[in-house]
Amino acid sequence: MNINAQQLELALRQQFSPFELKVWDESADHAGHSGSDGTGQGTHFRVRIGCAAFHGLSRVAKHRLVYDCLQAFIAQGLHALAIEVVDPPIQ
Repeated sequence: MNINAQQLELALRQQFSPFELKVWDESADHAGHSGSDGTGQGTHFRVRIGCAAFHGLSRVAKHRLVYDCLQAFIAQGLHALAIEVVDPPIQ
């Protein structure tokens, strides 16, 4: 398994064209926990994302879109994904 934050970020950028996006690999913080593969990378991620596609959707629906986008990585061993949704700036 060679999942990294840059791969997730690329997939999310291509799918959503976000106005804000940050992806962190938090795997090292979860060493020894369920889903950890012992390498300290590629299993636990945090995503902070905001995009126009989320407008009008519930929090659950927004999270589902992110999970759907990253499904290939989940199938490869991404074990945990924390999602922070950002609202668009007030104009």
